[in-house]
Amino acid sequence: MRALQPAEVLSCDHRRKEATGRGTVTCIEVAMTRTSTCTYHFILLNWYIFLNFYIPQLGTFFQDSAQSKYLTLLNLLLQAIFFGVACLDDVLKRIKGRKDIRFITAFRDLLFATLAFPICTFVFLAFWTIFLYDRELIYPKVLDGMFPGWLNHAMHSFIFLFSLIEIILRPHHYPPRKTGLTLLAISSVGYISRILWLHSKTGQWVYPVLAKLSPLGLTAFFFLSYFLIASIYLLGERLNQWKWGDRMLPWMKME
Repeated sequence: MRALQPAEVLSCDHRRKEATGRGTVTCIEVAMTRTSTCTYHFILLNWYIFLNFYIPQLGTFFQDSAQSKYLTLLNLLLQAIFFGVACLDDVLKRIKGRKDIRFITAFRDLLFATLAFPICTFVFLAFWTIFLYDRELIYPKVLDGMFPGWLNHAMHSFIFLFSLIEIILRPHHYPPRKTGLTLLAISSVGYISRILWLHSKTGQWVYPVLAKLSPLGLTAFFFLSYFLIASIYLLGERLNQWKWGDRMLPWMKME
């Protein structure tokens, strides 16, 4: 990493003062924050890579394309992709500078805003709500002998915590709301179509809870699920604005 020239240091301090309204944040502190963020992304990238390789080794439960039908497992793959892009963005910024990689930064933010945060939060809320109501509908007790307790929390609890930390560590430029919700709707329809297609082929539902519902109940369930995930999208947008709103100046939107 090259040393900052005096003019660049003054420029950095000036911009940081404008963004924060105070002069106590220096380029050294900014560099330390970026290094910590890069380290965080790298650790989580390896964590999700580990989970994606470890879980399929646990038994025959994960055969027959299980990783493409369970939202929990698709989310783990999605998180690995997101933190991989975030790591790439961190490294290239140090090598090429912010302006040269705007496409990657924009893709990172779009991926987080429209998929990574909404889906992981949905998995967290939906899983634990149904689990606390009747665990047999979502995570039968027989699975306790297959999955250690820490792995259950890795799949269904820590995912939400890590996404909240991501919001705190770095601002994300959200797309226009109509665009974001449209992309989220396309993803949701795609996954619901996958569930229905699998049921038509096998006669079995991916999740036991779906077998308890009538056709009208299924329609209501899927509609409410999208309403929930769309609300989560808006929550992420609001949290990002709450944490970074005053600092989301044009030069920081691709931070």
